[in-house]
Amino acid sequence: MKHKLFTISAGLLLAAALAGCTPSAQTGGQSAYIGVEDAKAAALSAAQVDSADAQFSVAELWDHDGEQYYEVDFTAGGQEYHYAIDAVTGMVIESGTGAAAQQSAAVQGGASTQQGTAGSGQIGEDEAKRIALEDAGVAEADTDYLQVHLDRDDGAEIYDVEFAVFANDGSVTEYDYEIDAATGEIRSLDHEAERITLYGGSNSQNGVMAEDKIRDIALAKVPGATEKDISLSLDRDDGRMSYEGKIIFEGTEYDFEIDAYSGAIREWDAESVFDD
Repeated sequence: MKHKLFTISAGLLLAAALAGCTPSAQTGGQSAYIGVEDAKAAALSAAQVDSADAQFSVAELWDHDGEQYYEVDFTAGGQEYHYAIDAVTGMVIESGTGAAAQQSAAVQGGASTQQGTAGSGQIGEDEAKRIALEDAGVAEADTDYLQVHLDRDDGAEIYDVEFAVFANDGSVTEYDYEIDAATGEIRSLDHEAERITLYGGSNSQNGVMAEDKIRDIALAKVPGATEKDISLSLDRDDGRMSYEGKIIFEGTEYDFEIDAYSGAIREWDAESVFDD
């Protein structure tokens, strides 16, 4: 089971940053797809935002394990929105808002479910979260990171509940639960604790540099890019924390990894968003 700490920045964590997600190649089969403009319209409709009030940062076709969807990110009225739209049906299959957006439940029966609200025959995100926290003996107020999203495993729908608790001694305990979406049964659970080496400085938490500092480091590499163009996630790589992120600006996509303790850039890659 993969353990990952996510921090969604002002640009929102892009669904395409997940493993296995790549820009979709242009193929003849795309004639069956709704197109970018309809995907944007579907996202605006779901958010109940007028097109004149929206400023789009991402609107493109992506592929995840052979499933095609449009990723649509935009800002309106000081609020940030992230949507994944099914490329064929135009249904909302993922959504998030704000600086700490969480994935919504997948669309069921032709209508998207509201975050925390159960779809047909589902217990709902809030109940899945309660079950996991209660089993772990952890209060939601004590978590430093908490995410719930609807997933599918071996044909069954599950809620993946991930959260982490940092201690004053520099240790962090991560929890990962899979909750049956229909019955609320805990299908699997995993948790581990490790100590993170503390580094001093007012801009760090448990040795990890603040996200805004990492964002500044990355944006300094792309003159003209702003917070709306960047997304970040806090991850663990070989036992060490790092920030992984993406900047999309003026037709170029920059993927990078930055050490979470020192701010050193480990990886940096740039390519045109129009490349296949």
